[in-house]
Amino acid sequence: MTSSLQFRLTVVAIIVAVFLTLVALIWSPLAAADGEFSRLTAEQTAKAKRALQFLDEMEALYFGTVAKLNGNDEIESVDINDEFALRNVKVMRGPVVEKAGRMRTHTLKPKADFQDERLWTRFFSADVHPKTPKVGMLHAAITMHFDADGGSAVAGWVDILPAATSPEDLDHLKAVADEIFAKYGKDAARHRRMSIEGTEGEGMRRREPAGVGGSFYGRDLMPWTEENFAFMTEMYREFFRAYLNLIDQRQNDPVTAEDLAKQDYQRRNWWEDRWYSDPYTRNVVPMDVWALSTLPPEVKF
Repeated sequence: MTSSLQFRLTVVAIIVAVFLTLVALIWSPLAAADGEFSRLTAEQTAKAKRALQFLDEMEALYFGTVAKLNGNDEIESVDINDEFALRNVKVMRGPVVEKAGRMRTHTLKPKADFQDERLWTRFFSADVHPKTPKVGMLHAAITMHFDADGGSAVAGWVDILPAATSPEDLDHLKAVADEIFAKYGKDAARHRRMSIEGTEGEGMRRREPAGVGGSFYGRDLMPWTEENFAFMTEMYREFFRAYLNLIDQRQNDPVTAEDLAKQDYQRRNWWEDRWYSDPYTRNVVPMDVWALSTLPPEVKF
């Protein structure tokens, strides 16, 4: 065998090996995800399908509304998968909603010590940064999971970080949430306190929310019952819808230098939360994922 032929065979072998490695990296998480879903009971499978349908509906509502506000429906979509999770990030940009990000995650296995092994789980978050400072930004997250020991939970965080948001608009958002808290007999004060004060594991530089929605995280997560699922999904959808309506109503309101300064502070505060406080952005979610999905279009220092 000539040296030239040996060289060509070696190159071919290297190319084949690289190709097979890439195939394994791409397909092994997908295979794991299919296997995880197959471990659910019939009742759990029905609940999981309802959850996925709700997330699809929220995505359509979210991006459909933003497309109308911005006058375009261009979406940037990126898949970032690894051994720990399957993640998809979508972002829309425009003149009214400067940046609308969405992260959708299927965790495959724990990455940090504070994470537990899940039988099935989904996470969906939206971060909305309007051009006008009159509304503030929305961070809305919802997650649902089943555990191998029979446990389950529905959880999330729905609130705004106000900029130059008027007291009247804050009261309106609070009233939307209050109606749902009352409908399901939930303790609004407790969940708002958690939204403002945070939970164990968060760092010192924390987001400064308005406290008009609520946090549904913490040690005592709501089990995935029909009532709790209905409560969490209704809270998520109706607060989200009310917030998007405020953007539509306030997009042309006059803005002062003071209003813009408040927005600059709010956006910087959210940037600090991502880097220094949130345990998931600090320890679990890769930076290229959370930066694309959650950060403001501009941060001033």
